[in-house]
Amino acid sequence: MVGFLTRLGLIVGLALAQPLAAQEARLTAPVAILTIDSDRLFLSSDFGKRVVREIEERGNALAAENRQIEAELAQTEQDLTDRRASMTPEEFRPLADAFDTRVQETRQAQAIKSRDLNAQLEKEREVFLTAAGPVFEELMAEVGATVVLERRTTFFSSNSSDITSAAIARLNASLGDGTSAAPAPSGE
Repeated sequence: MVGFLTRLGLIVGLALAQPLAAQEARLTAPVAILTIDSDRLFLSSDFGKRVVREIEERGNALAAENRQIEAELAQTEQDLTDRRASMTPEEFRPLADAFDTRVQETRQAQAIKSRDLNAQLEKEREVFLTAAGPVFEELMAEVGATVVLERRTTFFSSNSSDITSAAIARLNASLGDGTSAAPAPSGE
């Protein structure tokens, strides 16, 4: 019985050793397809960090402006409410309508500013990805790859095909925070 178990262990060990050796050989072989996490690439790069910081600052300023406008509108609404008791409906209606129009116009203007902020972020991402092209080409050439896929849309891949960290390091070295490659912020 012991001899049988020993032979069985040897057979299983040899069967497992061959796939492991094949796996090790594949790790050192060129990878034809690479993957990248484009969100991490952008957000972890110096360029992306600068853009996020700038967009966040503008977003905070917009939020403060919204709070100020909201306070002013609340005060105006309270004034109208206080005056309503001493006015006829015919006198009050134009004031209420004007206030409603002002509220709607203000909401639209602030929504446009918010959309512009999002559009600026997308514009910056496009500039970044365009500037990143040569880095991707260089990384692909180094490993003999023919394509770079978005990691989230890849069904399954090994970490050896993910070049995000290497791309971030090279982009930081070549682009820095991207101030020279970035478009001027809209609205400024």
